[in-house]
Formats: sequence, structure tokens, C-alpha cells
Amino acid sequence: MEHSRTDSAVRAAVPGPRPAHGGPLDRDRAGDPDDADPDAGGHLAPTRPPGRGPVAPVRHCVRDQVLAALRGALADGDLRPGEVHSAPQLAVRWGVSAGPVREAMHQLMSEGTIEAVPNRGFRICGLTARDLAELAELRAALEVPAITALARDLPPAHWAGLRPLADVAVTAAGLGDGAAYAEADLAFHRELLAPAGNRQLVAVTQHLHRRSQAPVIGRPPRGAADLLADALEHGALLDALASGSPDRVERMAREHLTGC
Repeated sequence: MEHSRTDSAVRAAVPGPRPAHGGPLDRDRAGDPDDADPDAGGHLAPTRPPGRGPVAPVRHCVRDQVLAALRGALADGDLRPGEVHSAPQLAVRWGVSAGPVREAMHQLMSEGTIEAVPNRGFRICGLTARDLAELAELRAALEVPAITALARDLPPAHWAGLRPLADVAVTAAGLGDGAAYAEADLAFHRELLAPAGNRQLVAVTQHLHRRSQAPVIGRPPRGAADLLADALEHGALLDALASGSPDRVERMAREHLTGC
């Protein structure tokens, strides 16, 4: 069935019991907007079972897990550019409340991955090859000078702390897990730039990075070989940083971000 992989991903991600007919979760489990505690920032008020400590609000958890599953469906090509989906339809099919689905889709809309279609739902936007090149150019313009400056300012030993993040990316890439690789790639670049101490730089580059992870129109999802080639460049960049050569770092950072 065309969407079976997406359905399975979301059902596996969202915790809690479901009715036998596959309908919505219980309102308390799914985090229906009507159940939100206005004093808790829009999240469900935590419950405290007799004799037990407080439990975490559930609504935020479900929203994040639905968002992660949607990202996975986009990375795997199960949700494709041009398709229109509504939160209620997806909620019924996945057996969750429409609230967390709608919140997750609004997050994707803020990132430019989807757009609102009046009276219909949300359309998967997708990138053109030109969009992808322009995003890479912008990222390089911001990230390369910052990374090069850090190569001059920080001792080579500092970069050993990023090796575990690079390894996580390699593992995800080797498995061909596009969604896991996307998150590992974001985390690596976030921590790479963090020592610069410029929060706005990190926020802007992370937004551009996330935007560049949207599906590309007319292009299949990246396979394990492409992901692995990209992931291995993280380790090579760390080698350059550890070498203490800013010129080498600048060249490799630019090649990694732009492919040239």
C-alpha cells in the first residue's frame, strides 16, 4: 500500500494504547487542544497518580514524535512534493489526535517544507536544484568564515569532542536512514559552530540547513552511498581542524557545504 511505510513509522513513534479499530488515541493520551492547561504554556497538565511522583506532559511528546515521523516520511520519499495532506485525514489514518499532527505540520510550514492550502490542508513544497544551490551558497557564506576563524582560535585538541557526533552521522548514513542522518548532520554542524558564541549565527544556519533537507523535486531520496560520502566529510573536516591549518579547513569546509 502506498502509505503503509509512513503509517507504520507514525504508529511506531506515537506511544500509548489505541482502540482496536485504529481510531484516535484517548484525548488525554493524544493531547487534544481542548484539554490543554492554559497555565502550562499550551501543554497538557501533568497528572499525578496516587502514590507516584509527577509525570511529564504528554502532548508535547506526541507532537515531537509525530514531527519526527513526518520528517522520516519526507526523507524516505513517502511524502512527496506536490502532495496535499490535511491534519484530520492523517490523524484518522495514523490513529492519533489531529492536534499534534496539526502542530507538527505548522512546524514544517515554518521551516518552509510545506505550505498551507486554504480549505484543503498542507502541500509538500520540495526544492528545485536552484533552491538547493542557493541554500548551499548561503550556508557557505556564513559557516565557512566562522569555521575558519575557530580553526585559528581554538586548540586542535578541542575538535576531538565532536568525533562521536561524526560517528553517529556515519552510522545513520551507512544504514541509509535519511531521517536519522538529517538529525545527526544538523547536530554536528550546530556543535561545530557553537564555540563561535554567536547564537544568531547558529540559529540562522540551522534554519538554512533544515530547509536544505526538504525533498528535491524530481530527485529520489538520497541513498546510503550518497549519505555516507557526505558523512565521511565530517571526519575529514575534523582531521583538518586537528591539523591546525586554517587554509586547509577553509577549503574542506567550502567543499563540504557546496560540493565544489
